Amino acid sequence: MIGTYLFCGNLGKTQAKKMDCNDMEEDTLGMTITSGTCTLKKDKQNLVGISIGGGAPLCPCLYIVQVFDNTAASRDGLLAAGDEIISVNGKPVKGRTKVEVAKLIQSIKSEVTIHYNKLHADRKQGKTLDIVLKKMKHRVVETMSSTTADALGLSRAILCNDGLIKKLDELERTSDLYRGLIDHTRGILKAIFELAHTHRNFGDAFANIGAREPQIKASEGFTKFGEAHRQIDRYAITLLRTVKPMITDLNTYLSKAIPDTRLTIQKYADAKFEYLSYCLKVKEMDDDECSYAALQEPLYRVETGNYEYR
Repeated sequence: MIGTYLFCGNLGKTQAKKMDCNDMEEDTLGMTITSGTCTLKKDKQNLVGISIGGGAPLCPCLYIVQVFDNTAASRDGLLAAGDEIISVNGKPVKGRTKVEVAKLIQSIKSEVTIHYNKLHADRKQGKTLDIVLKKMKHRVVETMSSTTADALGLSRAILCNDGLIKKLDELERTSDLYRGLIDHTRGILKAIFELAHTHRNFGDAFANIGAREPQIKASEGFTKFGEAHRQIDRYAITLLRTVKPMITDLNTYLSKAIPDTRLTIQKYADAKFEYLSYCLKVKEMDDDECSYAALQEPLYRVETGNYEYR
């Protein structure tokens, strides 16, 4: 039976009137549901590897919050976060608290059979405008200082100066450093090449003078002087050939490795922003549930199965 509530204002006070509506369907927010059964063998700690949420008195259904790694549930692969628990070993759990269901599972020896309803949702449809705006707010606040974020009242919901953003800034500084190093080295190598070319011209000129000089000693002196200049040119060319591959490697690091790393970090940051946005959304929904419970007023989302939360 689904309970729905009509609200009407009366002198500024909210009154709730509960109506039985057997002919109404649960609002599944566009998600489809399929049923299934799985049998899990308990481990030595008497656990199957799931945590449970929902349940009485706030939520009419109980659902799986988390499937833990390296447990019977994770190895079985049938259960997932958000699946509604219908019964445990044939015993219906609707209307029970999550503590009661947890104790029921603990009391069962060896194997536990869980009948469940599985939600199937379109992830793209799940990214509502609210999530998009929260994600954008994360991006904006990440560029602020803690003082500015505090002044705007944003730091409570969003982590400022995130490590991934710092890594992006550090990567950008490294990129600028290597770019400057490459440009400076290229300038030096160009100057060395021009100087080597000058020495080679000097060497050719002195060699020609030595060949035409009639005096033997003078001819030998000019020839040796010319050979020394040519030797400097050869050393410079050897240096350039040795350093050029290093510059090529640095340029590859600058044009390939750094952009790839930047893209990877940006993808991680984007996923983190989205995750934090969903966390913020869940926190807001939790606050709504607590507020309505404190006022002893019904919350439609909870009354119809808490599908959005799941």
